[in-house]
Amino acid sequence: MSEGDSSAESIHGKPSVIGMVFTRLGQVYQSWLDRSTPFSVGRWAVTLLLVLIYMIRVYILQGWYIVTYALGIYHLNLFIAFLSPKVDPSLLDDSDEGPSLPTKQNEEFRPFIRRLPEFKFWHSATKGIVIAMICTFFEAFNVPVFWPILVMYFIMLFCITMKRQIKHMIKYRYLPFTHGKRTYKGKEDTGKTFAS
Repeated sequence: MSEGDSSAESIHGKPSVIGMVFTRLGQVYQSWLDRSTPFSVGRWAVTLLLVLIYMIRVYILQGWYIVTYALGIYHLNLFIAFLSPKVDPSLLDDSDEGPSLPTKQNEEFRPFIRRLPEFKFWHSATKGIVIAMICTFFEAFNVPVFWPILVMYFIMLFCITMKRQIKHMIKYRYLPFTHGKRTYKGKEDTGKTFAS
């Protein structure tokens, strides 16, 4: 076979049935993701519904606390990446290699660009919930632990991490949330015209 042939092709040069099925499933999945992009409220509602179903399942089964703890840590990591700027301002302070973007309030405005965009945050969080849900069907992932310790450790980790993130936001003066585009009003039209 030539270098351009895909690994899903059989000896005869035709794509294998399994390769075609997985390719088609990937295309359908990507199509659904593309269609859901503008509907952020609906996407997050479905994700919250999945979280609720997962929590009810863990509560009823009284197990899989370590999976739930891992899911919480994963979601915390995603949330911190969502709140963080794409380019860390602390790294920009140290480099004096040439002209840089303005950092003072009276200089040019720079929009906040996230390290993890909202759509990728949602997609990763939802995939994490689905994987955790699948793990609850296997007894091998039901490791016996004393869950109150995990809850306290997660709360402590959340508080420390958020405190550090808020200090970083205050130090470098950025706010990861915007409430719409800023509008500017011009002068009122008095209705008078000037003839030349």
